Amino acid sequence: MTSAVVESKKRRAILLLNLGTPDSLKIRDIRKYLKEFLMDPYVIDIPFFARWFLVHGLILPTRPKKAAQAYHKIWTSQGSPLLVHLNDLTEKLQDRLAGEGWFVRGVMRYGHPSIQAAFQEFQNMKIQELIVLPLYPQYSLAATESSIQACHRLAQAYLPQAHLRFIQPFYEHPAFIRSFLKIAQESLKSFSFDHLLLSYHGLPERQIRKTDETGKYCFSSLGCCERETEENRNCYRAHCFATSRRLIEGLGLVNHQYTVTFQSRLGRTPWIQPFTDEVIRRLPSQGVRRLAVLCPAFVADCLETLEEIEIRGKTDFINAGGEDLKLVPSLNSSDIWVEGVQELILGTSTQSSGSASGSIC
Repeated sequence: MTSAVVESKKRRAILLLNLGTPDSLKIRDIRKYLKEFLMDPYVIDIPFFARWFLVHGLILPTRPKKAAQAYHKIWTSQGSPLLVHLNDLTEKLQDRLAGEGWFVRGVMRYGHPSIQAAFQEFQNMKIQELIVLPLYPQYSLAATESSIQACHRLAQAYLPQAHLRFIQPFYEHPAFIRSFLKIAQESLKSFSFDHLLLSYHGLPERQIRKTDETGKYCFSSLGCCERETEENRNCYRAHCFATSRRLIEGLGLVNHQYTVTFQSRLGRTPWIQPFTDEVIRRLPSQGVRRLAVLCPAFVADCLETLEEIEIRGKTDFINAGGEDLKLVPSLNSSDIWVEGVQELILGTSTQSSGSASGSIC
């Protein structure tokens, strides 16, 4: 291979992008992370001054201390689990693709390693082609679109001549479903369960409505998300139900054996339902003694899976009369997921634009 070919391949990069995590367990680092995250207008989508007052006046004075207590329960010797899994995934994918000339970086939308630092590095490397994989299976304004727009802004500043491409949301992509099914099947071999809960991160209803271009379809009926239509093609909740259908089919379950729920709600504004914590506390009264929980909105275990479900959720379930709750591990940096990510990136058609209108591909 000539040096010219090697140099050409080195100018191609892949960016793996997850949401974010504090740098440490220190209150100031958690406050800094929460401020950056919650002040994003895609996350709390209300007017600036109202958002500023809510974040600085009501959330930041108290929530960092509570969040620190939760993070303490899951923090590892290497740091945040979310970052550990991202680093491992990045390293494994780099090893698989090194011979093909790809340069792989893993970053966080909020916190570190930052998107900006990666783009500065890509600029120094004179990257000519960049593929971005937002590690959010289901599309949302708060996660997917915010990440896409941040990358567009930085690309204009640091890589104006580069070909920038985004991988589309992969909520029912065979590589994603196949990976989650294998992890679930292996995890549940030794756990006989009465019911399976598929718990996804929640969103305010207003953010779901914003992705409905017709302005008439979302929440027009109880079953509006249970099948995919042109009207709900960008709907996060519909994507969650689509993921669930694929997983339930692969696991060989029927309707009464599983429930789809949404977790991590914040504030008093209406959020999509049913709520995970309420369902967990209610299931024992319906005869469920052994509950398995799958969290297919998260490709890596994090605060929402390890603390909210495996620790707090399990405690609530047992206190309500249940016998045991098992969290199925996420994909993390498992070999099948590394292969899946490679398939998503290099075996999937991509385009040069992404937006809320569904052209993220």
